[in-house]
Amino acid sequence: MKFYSTNNRDLQVDLRTAVTQGLAPDNGLYMPAQIPVLPEEFFQTIDQLSFQEMAFLVAQNLIGDDIPGLELKRIVEHTIQFDAPVVKIEQDLYALELFHGPTMAFKDFGARFMSQLLGYFAQQQDQEIVILVATSGDTGSAVANGFLGVKGTRVVVLYPSGKVSEIQEKQFTTLDHNITALEVDGTFDDCQRLVKEAFLDKDLRSKFFLTSANSINIARLIPQSFYYFYAYAQLKSQKKPLVFSIPSGNFGNLTGGLLAWRMGLPVHKFIAATNSNDVVPQYLESGLFSPRPSRQTISNAMDVGNPSNFVRILDLFDGNYAALSREISGYAFTDEQTGNAMRQVYAKDKYLMDPHGAIGYLGLKEYVSERNEQVTGVFLETAHPAKFKDVVEETLHSAIEIPSALEKFLLLEKKTIKTTAEFSVFKDFLLKGL
Repeated sequence: MKFYSTNNRDLQVDLRTAVTQGLAPDNGLYMPAQIPVLPEEFFQTIDQLSFQEMAFLVAQNLIGDDIPGLELKRIVEHTIQFDAPVVKIEQDLYALELFHGPTMAFKDFGARFMSQLLGYFAQQQDQEIVILVATSGDTGSAVANGFLGVKGTRVVVLYPSGKVSEIQEKQFTTLDHNITALEVDGTFDDCQRLVKEAFLDKDLRSKFFLTSANSINIARLIPQSFYYFYAYAQLKSQKKPLVFSIPSGNFGNLTGGLLAWRMGLPVHKFIAATNSNDVVPQYLESGLFSPRPSRQTISNAMDVGNPSNFVRILDLFDGNYAALSREISGYAFTDEQTGNAMRQVYAKDKYLMDPHGAIGYLGLKEYVSERNEQVTGVFLETAHPAKFKDVVEETLHSAIEIPSALEKFLLLEKKTIKTTAEFSVFKDFLLKGL
């Protein structure tokens, strides 16, 4: 399979180059040159396949012969060692729980897949692969734990100081070994900018083999398509049109769903649900994309003012606003609306939502209310509520239980390097500190 840059479709590379570069030389994002449509038989029998079996078939079709079949099977089996159940909340409305992995966030899927893929490629070269990752919360923890101890790799996590939850922070600042955490005096957008500038810096690229583990890397997106197929398999008997509502920040998760749709998954509509960082819902309403500095909210992992993966979404529709807006609806919600939804669902249905999943829930409810359609609605619960313990407890006015898998991190000592949002300072650290 070849992968092209969103800035130049004639610039095509193989999987190894796309994954190890992360960002194309022209600053574009890599996309598969062909998105194969899976055969009808696959969808007819999908509910008879295990999660691992269907994920392998999807990956094999997207990746082709770039990875030997047995090696790809091993990577998929390593990636999917936990469930992603669909849980009924109310009539025709379900939560797709993506927090049953080791760091209890959906990004475990992408991080584990990518760590094994990069580990495989690292064995084929002498130079260590340095992975740069900007995080607003869950990406850092998933990537750090996914790559911990993977030979031939070193991870540098950049995160905005004071803008991630304590549990999230502890999950990537307490690991040591091949993981380094930089606490940046700025926003997530500043962290993301520093990573992008590093890839374009000739001095850094000449000294290090740099790549990114953010969702700009195609290796993160491929496994994010897997659980859309799995959700469909679990709900296949419902027969009603399927609608996915995705709480969105950097829009990698929605892009993964669109990949699944382009591969033939019968999805009636996607909903892009955001907090007050609503540049994409505004685009869907007006046709104008106007990035701006991010605003801090209680759904902090979605505090992104210039989502990187939006260029991929535009690319999937060849920049055609009319076609894009037919398939995707957008809604934005305030912190007050988010908190109210968390309280109401907990009181009525005894289901505990995190503030990001609550926005997905609100998007689904808004869509159904507007359209009055008979659909099977699925919202993505992207992280365990305990990862946002302070917000959830303050919202519900009651204590929640912290799973042991998260609690163990709170007992460990945080180790970070504090830095500014100036690229020259970041560059100096990389040149002298690694």
